[in-house]
Amino acid sequence: MFKYLQRLSKKMGSGDSEELKEYQPLLKDFKEPAQQIKVPSKSLLLAIWAAGIGGTFQYGYNISIINAPTKAVQNFINQTWTERYDTEISSQVLTLLWSTIVSIFTLGGLVGASVGATLAVRFGRKGTLLINNTFALLAALFMGLSRPFSTFELLIIGRFLTGVNAGITICVQPLYIGEIAPRALRGAMAMGTSIFITGGILTGQVIGLNELLGREEYWPILLSTTCIPAIMQLLILPWFPESPRYLLIDRGDDAACKKALIWFHGADKYHGEKEDMERERVSAIGIKPKKPWELFTDTSVHWQLLTLVVIHTSQQLNGINAIYFYADYVFTQAGIPADKIPYATVGTGACECITALTCGLLIESLGRRALIIGGYTLMSVCCICFTIALTFQDSSPWVPYLSMICVFAFILSFGLGPGGVTNILTTELFTQTDRPAAYMIGGSINWIAFFFIGMIFPFIVNGLKQYCFLVFLVICCLVATYIFFVVPETKNKTFLEIQSEFHSRKKLIGANGTEGPLLSTPM
Repeated sequence: MFKYLQRLSKKMGSGDSEELKEYQPLLKDFKEPAQQIKVPSKSLLLAIWAAGIGGTFQYGYNISIINAPTKAVQNFINQTWTERYDTEISSQVLTLLWSTIVSIFTLGGLVGASVGATLAVRFGRKGTLLINNTFALLAALFMGLSRPFSTFELLIIGRFLTGVNAGITICVQPLYIGEIAPRALRGAMAMGTSIFITGGILTGQVIGLNELLGREEYWPILLSTTCIPAIMQLLILPWFPESPRYLLIDRGDDAACKKALIWFHGADKYHGEKEDMERERVSAIGIKPKKPWELFTDTSVHWQLLTLVVIHTSQQLNGINAIYFYADYVFTQAGIPADKIPYATVGTGACECITALTCGLLIESLGRRALIIGGYTLMSVCCICFTIALTFQDSSPWVPYLSMICVFAFILSFGLGPGGVTNILTTELFTQTDRPAAYMIGGSINWIAFFFIGMIFPFIVNGLKQYCFLVFLVICCLVATYIFFVVPETKNKTFLEIQSEFHSRKKLIGANGTEGPLLSTPM
């Protein structure tokens, strides 16, 4: 059909036939199929897998595997302390050391997020991902040697290094995937970030079961398995090209860019992507990649920056951590035996993984706005239902089962909305020269919010009990409202088109002195 219309268009242009003018209305809306790619190539899928297995999969894996050996590691700390000082460790010091082992991960993540964008500009997206595996390998070595050397401090160092690895990953992997994906599939491909996170969490939960590496004597091996994804990426990712957008715009290497595009999209399908990159390259001539502080002073991206702060802060403060905190209690109240609760927890991980896959299938048809607004709206409803269910937990035998439904419904809503779309929006709201700094800011905010919620959440729960979800209800409602009025649909649009929509909004505000909703239809 396309070739037929193309021939008609050429004949009309040459004036070959007056009769062909009757097709003009049809040809008027006809567009070149630059984004007609509906199925990604095998090379593209393999590249995303190679980036993800040692990337955000590693992040999710390290979040979940620390839960299984809690008692075993605490016993190891107590034993080591007794051998050193001939006295048992106090419960307060033990709690402090264990909390340090767990929470130092977020500090490492903040450090990694702070340097990730700089590394991505200097060494490239692929190069940074490969270098980043050094931190994972060192972490595995330190944590694996902690018991043979009777040194629990090695666990703290290892967890810090896993955090650095995760922080760099969260910045760089979405950059790489977002820049190699074709415009028509950018959202679906960028969902690989969330899919690998949830896949890593689920894998860590399964590996941590007693039937595998969850027994007390296996905990050093369990914590050392973080080296496996790193080794796999070091073996596989070097076979794939660097980001073509980085090669063309940042390095000015047109030949390498063309070669990479052909590798990812095929010799007959890369031209449309190359044209988009050329337009962005022209707009970025003479502009160097910005530093984070330069982004804050750039008035042309204030709305994008505000959106970045809102979506990354709310991703940690929307109540998903509270849901996981209450999950064990809810499962216990529902009558699930204590030794079976880890399997129910694996069910929550599987639920989140399935929703990430579902979001990847829906994002190009429904768009970003519908999913993230819908996700936050459903999470608001779940907050109300969960508060009511927890308040009347003992009033009827069926209420605990309602609480279980709320747990899974909240996780489903999070996975379909903010869990999947946030990183995609970070990629799409900024152009090439701004994007690394934006990821550095967004990643830092995410880790700070992660640390903040970890510090204050116990106090919120102790003070408000089940009514803490009313706080999360307000946050979810406010974020959904902000996105509805401010954030345009970015589906199937170039980065320059998205930037232009934000600029149009700024001009509209400047002309009218008031702010109206920024609504748009997908192109």
